[in-house]
Amino acid sequence: MFTGLIREIAKVDRFDGTELSIVAKHRPKLGDSIAVNGVCLSVTELFSKGFTVEIGDETKNMVALENFSGKVHIEPAMRLGERIEGHLVQGHIDAIGTIEKIVPKTNAKEFYLKVPKDIIKFAVPKGSVAVDGVSLTINGVYESGFWVTLVPITLENTLFGEFFAGRRVNIETDMFARYLYHIFKEKSDLTWSEIDKIMALY
Repeated sequence: MFTGLIREIAKVDRFDGTELSIVAKHRPKLGDSIAVNGVCLSVTELFSKGFTVEIGDETKNMVALENFSGKVHIEPAMRLGERIEGHLVQGHIDAIGTIEKIVPKTNAKEFYLKVPKDIIKFAVPKGSVAVDGVSLTINGVYESGFWVTLVPITLENTLFGEFFAGRRVNIETDMFARYLYHIFKEKSDLTWSEIDKIMALY
């Protein structure tokens, strides 16, 4: 489990399609879980400047492999009892999204992300989403996707400042939105407002 707060921007040393070697300050142990661009991976090897993780066939089919080059976001798995400052992130990618456009604002940038239609139902206005491992708030939802707003501190401490229109990114929707959908999917007339009321009972 992760929080979606990037702990380090690391550098890819080698990626052969299966094994990904990363140069980083973080020193994990063998078997540790590390989120790389939001993808939960297990450490299989350690070397003097970093570590290696392995990417399975299922993962290859779900993530933007081309971004396992240059610089990457990494976050070690959270420990029980740690403060959660982002939101609960599993590191299980739901889909690949594409940055449609980036709109500069007075003190922020809006990123419009096109995503597959089957995951838009999990995008809740003012809800959470992880994009390349970064915990973000969904500002609004439109027919083909949603948009998020990044303030300067987030742009400076992640790779989003270098992102561009057309780039593909890893999307993990909010786990609670997914769970609620599966619990209530037979009730087609149920609204998010009604779900909020049900959650308030617990």
